[in-house]
Amino acid sequence: MPNHDYGRKADASNPALRRVLGLPALVFFGLVYMVPLTIFTTYGIVTQITGGRAAAAYLVTLGAMSFTAASYSFMVKRYPIAGSAYSYTNSAFGPNIGFLTGWSLLLDYLFIPMINYLLIGIFVNLAFPQIPIWLIIVLAIGVVTVLNVVGITTVAKASNVIVAAQLAFIVLFVSMSYKTMAGGEPVNLLLPFLGDGGEHSAGITPLMAGAAILCLSFLGFDAVSTLAEETRDPQRTLPRAIMLTTIGAGILFAVLAYLSQLAHSETTFDNVDTAANEVMLKVGGQWFANLFTAAFVAGSLGSAIASQAAVSRIIYTMARDNYLPRRWLGGLSPRFGTPVAATLLVTSLSFLTLLIDLTTMASLISFGALVAFSSVNLAVIRDFLINDSSNRDLGGLVRYGIIPGVGLCLTMWLWTSLSGLTLSIGVTWFTIGVIYLAVLTSGFKSNVKAISIH
Repeated sequence: MPNHDYGRKADASNPALRRVLGLPALVFFGLVYMVPLTIFTTYGIVTQITGGRAAAAYLVTLGAMSFTAASYSFMVKRYPIAGSAYSYTNSAFGPNIGFLTGWSLLLDYLFIPMINYLLIGIFVNLAFPQIPIWLIIVLAIGVVTVLNVVGITTVAKASNVIVAAQLAFIVLFVSMSYKTMAGGEPVNLLLPFLGDGGEHSAGITPLMAGAAILCLSFLGFDAVSTLAEETRDPQRTLPRAIMLTTIGAGILFAVLAYLSQLAHSETTFDNVDTAANEVMLKVGGQWFANLFTAAFVAGSLGSAIASQAAVSRIIYTMARDNYLPRRWLGGLSPRFGTPVAATLLVTSLSFLTLLIDLTTMASLISFGALVAFSSVNLAVIRDFLINDSSNRDLGGLVRYGIIPGVGLCLTMWLWTSLSGLTLSIGVTWFTIGVIYLAVLTSGFKSNVKAISIH
């Protein structure tokens, strides 16, 4: 097993991220990144695709993600550094493969803040039609940027408040859903798993298509791994945080989707982007829909804060390793100890929110996530089995061979369920990354400086 000293100390000439986060803060960070109410982000889209089987689609995705989350926990224990999948594949396969993984990961990380800004704009505009969506988006971008520049402790505190508020709403939603079902027509408790039997939504293919889109809901465990250099005792704390975040959130998502389908049995909506509002109107009327809007917007704001923090640290790590301009993006603010330049780059790109629709964003986020998940599963096999003969006993083969192998197969299965447009855009992004890497390495004749493990 590699023997690295990860306890790099900061000084005036070599600033470092501050280790201030414990297990509760990490789990809350992962949950706020996912957003407990995130199932309503794509609820209308996935419900229509699967014919009312959103809950079943969540269980399929949770199964796939549990194996992949285990792979992340193995890698973060060995390499407790910022950079997530980029860092792990860099360590296992070398800097060129690491770069291409990081490049693909950037696709979903750059779009996650954007999808949250768009959701904030859509739902605030729904409550206050006189305020244009574009203005709401611009204001949200400004607030998130300021909070991320100030520091990760501020982000963690904001995350705690937002998650607590959403969990309180979820308790109320469960109660109101039960009341709605008890006072109405008899419900079929298997409906969220059987679907409406529609011609275009029956069978396994639509279910897998919905599950593929839902990968974006599980990026919280990946986001947790990006905070490795800001975590106390990361080799012990991070694996636990990753698994708790994944399983806990996955079960919560499935339960909420299940109750939503039982309370509102229709599988078509006036507007799929705001289908959640129709569900809330059915469950509790206008006042409850307004309460949901407030909780959902708060959650989207919290997710934007957390996701911008995560992607700025990936960009900072890649710049620190000379994949991106180091002088510009590879430094930390002496005052705040945060990657301010990387944060501002993400902010500038976030204005693309004004040009892209919700469905396209969701699909592209899932594409980038699946690239990262596949790479990490492969990295475990390479690093723990192929490169380390001490793990080739039965227990090691199960942990570092079968578990990531199953995760890889399930992830590849979800890949085949993405739309042709999504695959085309994703492959184009990947190709641009290959060309950029070819320029950096003079036609792959050399390697860019290997990852900085201190």
